[in-house]
Amino acid sequence: MTKVNAVFDIGKTNKKFFLFDEDYNEVYRDYVNLPLTVDEDGFETENLETLRSWIKETFDTILEDSRFDIKTLNFSSYGASLVHLDYKGKPLTPLYNYTKDIPKEILEDFHTKHGDKLTIGAATASPPSSGMLNSGMQLYWLKKTKPELFSQIKYSLHLPQYLSYLFTGIPVSEYTSIGCHTNLWNYDEEDYHKWVHDEGIDKILPAIVPTSASINTTYKDKKIKIGVGIHDSSSALLPYILSKKKPFLLLSTGTWSIALNPFNSESLSKEDIEDNCLNYLRIDGKRVKASRFFMGNEYRLQVEKLCEYYQKEYGYHRDVIFDRDIYLKLIKMPAVYFKFEGISLQRLPHRTDLELFDTFEEAYHQLMIELMELQIDTINKAIGNSNIKKIFIDGGFTDNDVFMKLMSHHFSSFKVLSTHSPLGSALGAAMVISDKQITSQFLKENYRMKKLVPLLF
Repeated sequence: MTKVNAVFDIGKTNKKFFLFDEDYNEVYRDYVNLPLTVDEDGFETENLETLRSWIKETFDTILEDSRFDIKTLNFSSYGASLVHLDYKGKPLTPLYNYTKDIPKEILEDFHTKHGDKLTIGAATASPPSSGMLNSGMQLYWLKKTKPELFSQIKYSLHLPQYLSYLFTGIPVSEYTSIGCHTNLWNYDEEDYHKWVHDEGIDKILPAIVPTSASINTTYKDKKIKIGVGIHDSSSALLPYILSKKKPFLLLSTGTWSIALNPFNSESLSKEDIEDNCLNYLRIDGKRVKASRFFMGNEYRLQVEKLCEYYQKEYGYHRDVIFDRDIYLKLIKMPAVYFKFEGISLQRLPHRTDLELFDTFEEAYHQLMIELMELQIDTINKAIGNSNIKKIFIDGGFTDNDVFMKLMSHHFSSFKVLSTHSPLGSALGAAMVISDKQITSQFLKENYRMKKLVPLLF
């Protein structure tokens, strides 16, 4: 019987369950896509009851599997999502989708009462949002629009902590969930922001415990150490923090490109907030400076247009490799040719002009050059004044040859490494409640690290 660490990794789309042995080798996995539901306004959202049922059924089944001896259980999930429990421990509301908008008048009322967007945003390291992406605003919205329901809330739990609560019955809060652009945490004061106390919202937020905390409990006659859960972005960063002693930056690429710097303790300015900088909290409550832009989303939109213009099937772009001659030709005529759809920048033209590019490959290289300009900017903002000489790149764009070659070129004074880990945040969730030390060698072997060679022209 293999001793294992169990992790539920709950993404917006894929729900995953992993078992890791004592050396963090994956020995079992289960993936599922669960049907969504709608809230009272017809807005699509996670079906909390379906999610709860799948988690309980999956875990109960694996407990009966004679191949495995489960020693620990932890949870990683997306953030900006709250579960509001009544005095009997039952959810009072749907799990509201963080893309749902909050009425403009509610936001205006909040800022009139508690401070302007940039002042609050700088203090809480949370760029303003029109919706529930700043999840603390959901609590303000509930208090103002549904006061009778709000009065019934005993505890509001961040989603990772609710998943833990399903097994322990103990409500807690922890740093990584509090710190992910919630508008709740004053980073300089290292406490909830004054508005949280003024509105009495702190009374329904459970006691804060370290992310590494665990609860020894008996579940169905089995003694198990159960973690309190962790926010997925912080969890994905954790293996690097645990195994690397010298400062580094992690560039996480995908729908968003997020530059994460765990070694920058500077307070954010109003200008940082305007530039879409933010902070996350590490498991020990220290800040992680981050800068992000909607790269993957913009990339997808523009590639679709390129495929249509050059009459290529979508997917053709995946085989485009870096062409030195095309690149040298394009940088001799620097200009902006793409009108970005999902990124608002004053420098962009009113329409995309592809007439100067003879081939798909030329236009594609130009697109990547223009996206790289934004990427360079976000990385430099995240680095700030910290002494960083090493950059790790993970996520979907590590398979993009043009992107990776441009990264190696523009950051030639850094040691740049690509990493591949299909386990992502699940591995961090297993590690955070373990006593086992993580080494650089472990990271090198399991993340398939590859050093990028700077281009020579």
